[in-house]
Parts: sequence; structure tokens; C-alpha cells
Amino acid sequence: MPYFDAASAAPLHPVARQALLASLDEGWADPARLYREGRRARLLLDAAREAAAEAVGCRPDELVFTPSGTRAVHAGISGALAGRRRVGNRLVVSAVEHSSVLHAAESHASAGGAVTEVPVARTGAVDADVFAAALDSGDAGQAALACLQSANHEVGTEQPVALAAEACRAAGVPLLVDAAQSLGWGPVEGGWSLLAASAHKWGGPAGVGLLAVRKGVRFAPQGPSDERESGRAPGFENLPGIVAAAASLRAVRAEAAAEGARLRALVDRIRARVPELVPDVEVVGDPVRRLPHLVTFSCLYVDGETLLHELDREGFSVSSGSSCTSSTLTPSHVLRAMGVLSEGNVRVSLPAGTAEEDVDRFLDVLPVVVAGVRERLGAPATSPAAAPGPDSLVVDALGRRCPIPVIELAKVIGDVPVGGTVTVLADDAAARLDIPAWCEMRGQEYVGESPAAGGGVAYVVRRVS
Repeated sequence: MPYFDAASAAPLHPVARQALLASLDEGWADPARLYREGRRARLLLDAAREAAAEAVGCRPDELVFTPSGTRAVHAGISGALAGRRRVGNRLVVSAVEHSSVLHAAESHASAGGAVTEVPVARTGAVDADVFAAALDSGDAGQAALACLQSANHEVGTEQPVALAAEACRAAGVPLLVDAAQSLGWGPVEGGWSLLAASAHKWGGPAGVGLLAVRKGVRFAPQGPSDERESGRAPGFENLPGIVAAAASLRAVRAEAAAEGARLRALVDRIRARVPELVPDVEVVGDPVRRLPHLVTFSCLYVDGETLLHELDREGFSVSSGSSCTSSTLTPSHVLRAMGVLSEGNVRVSLPAGTAEEDVDRFLDVLPVVVAGVRERLGAPATSPAAAPGPDSLVVDALGRRCPIPVIELAKVIGDVPVGGTVTVLADDAAARLDIPAWCEMRGQEYVGESPAAGGGVAYVVRRVS
């Protein structure tokens, strides 16, 4: 069964499996002890730290291992903010950061701190100049810390980290980079100050993260600490996991150039073929500055949960940022910030070793699956023909979930003359994103929204063609 969700968790690399099994025998003792077994464990820990630091591009004494990538992000943000509390309490983040960063920002704001969110373009990338301007926004004062991911987890877009780091250095603001998605493909360029990552994203075992803090960065670990991991990750180290994580990181880096080129060609095929095979699809994310193994697209008139289930039945494991999945009632914050279509969203992220035949079969299966879901939902097969009718219509989609409000809009847009309007009443959060996206895809004019008299929101669309 083809597994196409490596961005969530990559399959365990063979080198990680070998290192994990070997270190279970050799690395079970306490590396803080001075007896023979402890010294052996310490040697394994030191070797893993050196290997990971080399891959990251930092000194071994700047890197600590944490119980997860999320813990690394939280520890990095809280420690950096505490270390610079005399400078201020403002945190700058991009609108598309991983939820671990945004959750830390929410916690900071609830404790009285300030948070500045930098918007992104439709590709999912921040503008480096806008990011730089947010570091010192007048009355809000200088930022204490800035966070910018190296590449987006949902759409694969690479961020201008080097330019952001240069701006941060000029402003005297440390930059924390979430490198979880990109670290297996190469080091993060630029003069970043802190870096966090997670082993299960590159084929290491789950339960191991890393946090690098450059020398000279003011950092005050928060919460109880002990003598382990420089006081930044208290508790007994998961030594077998750490050894396996470092070994697999070195292994995937050695394979990154060749495998990255191969997977990029497969992703290029998906990016090109999906819009040809499936009508009304929007491929999202930057087409060039992106991770080599990841592509995301959204399908009009499709229920995301059903689409994922149908693809699973056909043997394909993919993920979604769609609002219409069982795990969420609102669109992904990434798709919302980008302003792209959210319904029927599919993220394909290919693990190392993905076969061309599996990609070809996915491209054969997808059009059939999408067509079947659309037919069951009663989506229009084509745009309605022009017909004389009233100058305005109202569609009541209150209480109906994505993608029904957009389907109902598509059914009646041809019933009003050019220049006429359709008002869609909806209380589904996805409509705020998907109706404007539909207008852009269909060449119609999105007029705006206002509160509806009976509850929900009234979205107004003017027919242009």
C-alpha cells in the first residue's frame, strides 16, 4: 500500500532501525555515570550529538536532544523570550508556522506578551521586507524573538530564511527556525540563532527532537531543570532513539541529492498531471521554491473526509488540510493564511524510495475517485448555461458543511444575468475561504460578506461571465 504522508512521519530508515537495535544492547545505561556501562553510553551520546551538530551546522555543545520536535520548539521559544525579557515581550511569527509555534505564541499572549503575525503571499511565503519591518513596528517596539520555518509542513513552500536571518541580525533580534520538514534535505542557510527539528520527519524514530542554540544567544530555560542536556531538556535521555535519530540523519543527508532529484521529478509529474486529469483543481504552494517530495492541491465540490477515505480504499495514504475532515471544523490555518481553496484538499508527500509505478497508479485512481465523490454530492458537471432570470438570488446553505455552500452557488450562478448577484447564506467557516477562491477560479466577482439576519454570514457574488 503506497504511503504518501512522509511529511507527517517518514517510514523508519533502515539505518535508524539498525542503530536502534544495536544501541538497545549498548546504550541502556545512564550516560551521567562513571562506571563502564555509563561511559559506554556517554560515548554513544557524544557521538550522536557530534553527528547531529554536523548535519545542523552548529557546535556540538550548542545542540541538545529533546523528547520531541514540539518540545524543542516550546523550549526554544520560552527560553529565548525569557532570556530577552529586558528587551521586550513581543514575538514575531509568520501566519503559516507549525501549530507548535502558534500554540507557544498563544501561551505567550495569554501570559501578557505581544505577538505580531506576518502574512504570507498566495504561495505561502513571507515577503522578506515585510518580515523585516515587523521586527520593529513603531509603537509596538522591538521584537524579543522572531520565528520562521524553513519550509512549510502543508504545502512545502520554502521560506526566505537567509534574508530573514540577515534582517534579524541587523535588528539585533534572534531568529528561531523550525527546520523539521527540511533538515533531512540539507542544512538551513543563513545566520539563524535557534533551530528546532524532529527525528520522525526524516526517518528517525518518534520521540526524539533537537534544539540548537547558538553561543551568544541570551537563553534562560523555563521550568524545572537538571544537569542533563545543559538544563534545557531535563530527564533521562532516550539514548537508543537519539543514536538512531543521528545515524538516520547522516544517512538521509548522504542520499538527499540523488533522492531529492528523483522525487522532485515525480512531484513535478503530479503537479502537471492533476490539473489535466481532474477539472477544477488548484495546485497550491510555490511551484519552484519548495521541498522536493511534497505537493498539495485542492479540488472544488469535494468533501475532504470522503476523498481521503476513498483514496485509502484504493490503497493510498495521504493527508489533508481541508476543513471538511473529521479532525477539524475549520480550514487549515495555512490554507486560510494563503487565501487558497480549502475544500477537497490533498497533501501528497513522497517518502524515499517511492516507486514511479505507485505515482502513476495514483494519477489513474484520483480522477475516478474525485468524480465519484462529486457525483454523490450532486456537484454540477459543467458551468450552467446563460439564462435570463432575476437580478439576484439567495441560496440558504445554513447548517450545511463544506463543500455544499460552494456547490449550491455553482448550481445557480447561471440563473442570474451577467451583472446579477447570488447571496450565499452559510455558517460553515470554510465558506469564508472557499467562496472567494471559487470566484477566482471561475472568473466571477466576489463582492464581500456581511452578517446574515438569521445568523451566519451572507457572501455576495456578482456574475461576470
